[in-house]
Amino acid sequence: MHDSDWATRRTESARIHAERLQARKDAEHERAEALLREFVSAATRADLAPQPLRVRGYGGSSSARTPLTGWYLRSDASAGVSTEADFYVLTAPLSLLDRLRGVRPEPARPPLVLGAGGKDGESLDLTEALERLLPGWRTQD
Repeated sequence: MHDSDWATRRTESARIHAERLQARKDAEHERAEALLREFVSAATRADLAPQPLRVRGYGGSSSARTPLTGWYLRSDASAGVSTEADFYVLTAPLSLLDRLRGVRPEPARPPLVLGAGGKDGESLDLTEALERLLPGWRTQD
C-alpha cells in the first residue's frame, strides 16, 4: 500500500464521518424546531401570555430590548422562543448604543439540549424547559 492510497482513504473516511455528524446535527435541529412549533401552537391555544424578550449583555449587568415577544426557555433568560417559534440565544456583547436603541437578534437553530457541554447542572432538555413553561402542553388539545 502506498502512502498516497492511505492518505486518500483517510481523507475520504474523514469526509464521510463529517457528513454523518452533520446529518445527525441537522436531524436534532429539525426535531427541536418541530417541538418549538408544537409548543407555540399549544401555548397560543392555552392563552399562555408571551412577554417581551430582551438580550442580556455578557456578564448580565446590562440588557437591551428587542422587537421579539415570546417565552424564556431558561431561568437565566439566556435563550427564548418567539411567538413565531424561532429560537434565540439572548446573550450578546452590548454597546451603549445597543442598550439605548435595542437590538434585533437573529434566530438560531435550536438544540435538543440547552447549554449542552456546559458545566454540570447548566444543561436542560428542551422538552423539560417547555414543560416548565406550560405543564402538560404535549397532551393538551
